Amino acid sequence: MYLGVYNACLGDKPLGEALDIIAGLGMTSVEINSGGFLPPIHLPVEELRASEDARQQYLGEFSSRGLTLTALNCNGNPLFPREGFPHAQDLLDSIELAALLGVTRVVTMSGIPAGSPGGTNPVWNPLPWWSPLLDVRDHQWGVAVPFWKDVQARAAAADVKVAIEMHPGNIVFNPRTMHRLAEEIGSTHVGAEMDPSHLFWQWIDPVEAVKDLGSLVVNAAAKDTRINEAAAVNGVLDDSFTRVAEGEKGYLPLGGGTSLSGWPSDSSWDFVAVGRGHDVQWWTEFLRALRDVDPDMPVNIEHEDLELDQLEGLRFAADTLLEAERAL
Repeated sequence: MYLGVYNACLGDKPLGEALDIIAGLGMTSVEINSGGFLPPIHLPVEELRASEDARQQYLGEFSSRGLTLTALNCNGNPLFPREGFPHAQDLLDSIELAALLGVTRVVTMSGIPAGSPGGTNPVWNPLPWWSPLLDVRDHQWGVAVPFWKDVQARAAAADVKVAIEMHPGNIVFNPRTMHRLAEEIGSTHVGAEMDPSHLFWQWIDPVEAVKDLGSLVVNAAAKDTRINEAAAVNGVLDDSFTRVAEGEKGYLPLGGGTSLSGWPSDSSWDFVAVGRGHDVQWWTEFLRALRDVDPDMPVNIEHEDLELDQLEGLRFAADTLLEAERAL
């Protein structure tokens, strides 16, 4: 397997320094952001498009350190219901660039459109128990399927696999919706990115999810979740996120004039470093399930543990993954 790191948490460092850190952790894989919510800090897009020499020099930065560039990451909302919103084009550009680089995977999200024609804000509709909510669901799938049929065709032509992170707030957020999208678009080159962190708090067993999805799983993330005591009172669905103004601590632009919301102060769950929510034994079983699907599956750490600093969190996660791999 390829165990590695998604570079977003090292975006404050030059590419070479970031790669040195990843190699120093004993990792072999790197996933590089290519647009969407975050800018392509470590990816000189125009240079790489223009020159084969530039592409070979860029890939040499990885191979010279014993690393492989296993995926580009373009997480965002490609179905955002405003004309000119950049995430859809970022995804299409990422597929093209991945093919030029010989990278076989692009990670993204399915996106979510408005709840009805003419809407300008996305609407998540996970529980359509009432008939008007079924109308919302039908409209959203009617928007999503044509877009993803086009992505499927482009990805197949480029021979690049697009891996959808099953992320709440998107039309694909669990295995059932992943199966539905794959079936409706006749997928050969659109599958799942298995990030267990977003499944844990939905009370989905990620190991069982891997077994259910099988060959649809084409990439994986290593990110953990801790369920907190507040979940016993408020459940895991929490609307107490807050606005963070530009210039305030924690402000993070996410493209198209949008930004990250502030995390709840008494959260029902938190993202934590690999091993801080689930032990080595659990991660061993997760790696085993992924290996059964593809022995060369990349599993890249996504560090979002706010209780550990940048390098401390990465080191903790890497040590847990390596110990889990040794136990296979």
